Amino acid sequence: MEDQDRGVAALLAHARAGVRRLTPEETVAAIRRGALLVDTRTDPQRAEQGELPGALVIDRTVLEWRLDPASAWRIPEAVDYDVEIVVVCRQGYSSSLAAASLRALGLWRATDLIGGFEAWRRAGLPCGDGPADVRR
Repeated sequence: MEDQDRGVAALLAHARAGVRRLTPEETVAAIRRGALLVDTRTDPQRAEQGELPGALVIDRTVLEWRLDPASAWRIPEAVDYDVEIVVVCRQGYSSSLAAASLRALGLWRATDLIGGFEAWRRAGLPCGDGPADVRR
């Protein structure tokens, strides 16, 4: 294995290859057409930065189980593999890896928000102070 094929930078590049990631404005449009907005930020991050209105908060450790339509532990919104999903983290890195994992499950429309919640806020889009729609 070549050095350029190793490490988190290579993993991230692979996760993003060929994927149309969304800007904050494109994310708003996706929500309007029915996409699931999934916030994977930690509780402390959300408490400090604010909530993402309309987002389902799903911990990264259970993300695949909650969104896989074939899982016994899925959320009600995980109706089939054609659901559009936009994953959001703080800065848009771990969300790319999470979206790649969802695509590997067969959720082929999974993507993420470029720049994460910080880009959402910089774009002047609404933020809230809760309560969040947390799915355990």
